[in-house]
Amino acid sequence: MRVIILGAGRVGESVVDSLVSEKNDITVIDTDARRLRALEERYDLRGLVGSGVDPDVLEEAGARDADMLIACAALDETNLVCCKIAHRRFNIPTRIARVRSQAFRHGSDLVDKEGFAVDRVICPEESLTRYIFKLIEYPEALQVREFAGGLACLVSVRAVAGAPLVAHDIADLRDCVPDVPMRIVAIYRRFEDEPDRFIACSGRTRVEPGDEVFVLAARDDIPRVLHALHRDEHRGQGRPQRSVQRIMIAGGGRVGERLAQELAAAGAGFHVKVIDHGAERCIELAGKLPHEVLVLHGDATDENLLEDEGIETIDLFLALTNDDENNIMSSLLAKQMGARRVLALINRRSYAELMHGTQIDIALSPAQAMIGELLAHVRQGDVQAVHSLRRGVAEGLEIVARGDRKTSRVVGRAVRDLKLPEQAHFGLIVRGLPDALAVAGAADPQATPVEPQVIIPSADTVIESNDHVVIFVPHKRLIRDVEKAFRVSAAFF
Repeated sequence: MRVIILGAGRVGESVVDSLVSEKNDITVIDTDARRLRALEERYDLRGLVGSGVDPDVLEEAGARDADMLIACAALDETNLVCCKIAHRRFNIPTRIARVRSQAFRHGSDLVDKEGFAVDRVICPEESLTRYIFKLIEYPEALQVREFAGGLACLVSVRAVAGAPLVAHDIADLRDCVPDVPMRIVAIYRRFEDEPDRFIACSGRTRVEPGDEVFVLAARDDIPRVLHALHRDEHRGQGRPQRSVQRIMIAGGGRVGERLAQELAAAGAGFHVKVIDHGAERCIELAGKLPHEVLVLHGDATDENLLEDEGIETIDLFLALTNDDENNIMSSLLAKQMGARRVLALINRRSYAELMHGTQIDIALSPAQAMIGELLAHVRQGDVQAVHSLRRGVAEGLEIVARGDRKTSRVVGRAVRDLKLPEQAHFGLIVRGLPDALAVAGAADPQATPVEPQVIIPSADTVIESNDHVVIFVPHKRLIRDVEKAFRVSAAFF
C-alpha cells in the first residue's frame, strides 16, 4: 500500500513505526528537515520537506498513485485542508486526519465529501480518555480492548497467587470457574534479567503468579474473569475489588483537562483533583472545569503536596504531562506513598516497556491508544477492529468471515480445520450482528431480529458467513497470513 503521512511528530512517528513494519511504501511530509532525516535513518521510507497543503508537494510525494493519506500534523486546519486537496485534486481513496477540535467529530457534515472530505477523524486525546475510562471501569485490568461494538472484550490482568485460575493448567479452566466462558489467548511471563516473554497457550500451559494474562470474553463476563485471575479469596490477597472513586491527575494539559471534564460529566460521583505546575494554566483550568473538580497549583513530584492532598486515599493516580521522566517519577512517588493504582503516560516505547507492570501498574503510550483506529483502514479483507498490544508488537484483530464454503477458506469449516498461523490464537466468535454489506431494504421486514451472541468456540464449532471472529496475533509478521485465510475468491464479488 502506498501511504503519505503528513507530520513527523510523535503521532506521525508512531504511525510510521507501525506501518513500515508491514512493508508499506511510505512517504512522510514535514517542514522540519531534521525530523525527516531522523526518520529516514531509522526506517525504510522517503522524507519530503514541504507543506502538506501545497499541491505541488503532494504531487511530488506521489499523491496521484497513493492509496491513503494520514494527516497528523500539529494543526487541525493543516490536516483538514490537506485532506480536501487530496480528495479534490488527486482523488486519494482513503483520507484520515488527526483533529483535536470537537467541531469536526466523525460523522459531522463538516468532514464529509462536501466538507473537508475526511474519511476518518482521529483524536489521540479522545482515544486516551476512552482507554482510561475502561481502566476505571475495570480497575484490576492492565488493558481493556473492545470488539464487535463492545459485546466482547480482550483484557490483560496480572495473575495473583491464590486466585481461582492461578497455578492451574488452562485445560482445567472450566472446572475452576465453570460459569464463566472465556478464552486465554496469551501469557507474558516475567524472567529474571530479561523482558517479559510470550508463552504460547495450550491446554497444558499453567498460569503462574505474576503472569500477564490476555483473556477474551463477553463484556458482561469481564468482572468475573478479572476476579478469577486477580483475587485471592482464601487469604484476602490481591488488589481490593472496590470501585475507583478518588482520582488524582498530574498534568492539566489537553489530556488532563479533557479527562477531568468527562469524569465530572459522567455523574458517577468521582472525586477528581488536577495538579499543574503553571499558575496561569491553573487559573484557566479552574475557569473551565466544573466546580467539583479541585485544581491545585504545584509539582506532582512534591511529596509534601501529595501528602497534604491525601495521596494514600487515592484509588487511581494518573501522570498525564508531556514529560516522560516527570510522569515516571511522580507515579513512582505516588505509589510509594500509598496510591492504590498508578498510570503513567510515556511516549518513548523503551521507557514504557521498562516500567509497565513494575511499581507503575500501567505504562500507557499515547500513540498506541489510537493506532488501532488507523490500522483498521490499512488491513486487507473485512477487518472491523484492530487493537495494538504490547507496545505495538502484538495485535487483537476482529475480522468478518465472508462468502460460503466454495469461495471462503473459513466459512463452513470447523475451527480445527482452519489454516491459521501456528501462533495466531483463535479467540471467540460474535454471531448475529447486522451485516454491514447487506443491501439497504433487502432484509425481510417480517423477520424476527436475532440477538447477537458471543461464542467461545470449541474445535468442532463451524464458522458461518458474517461471523465476527476475534484473533490474537503475538507477532505482526503473522497478520498477512491471517488476512489471507479470511480472503474470499473473486467469484464471491
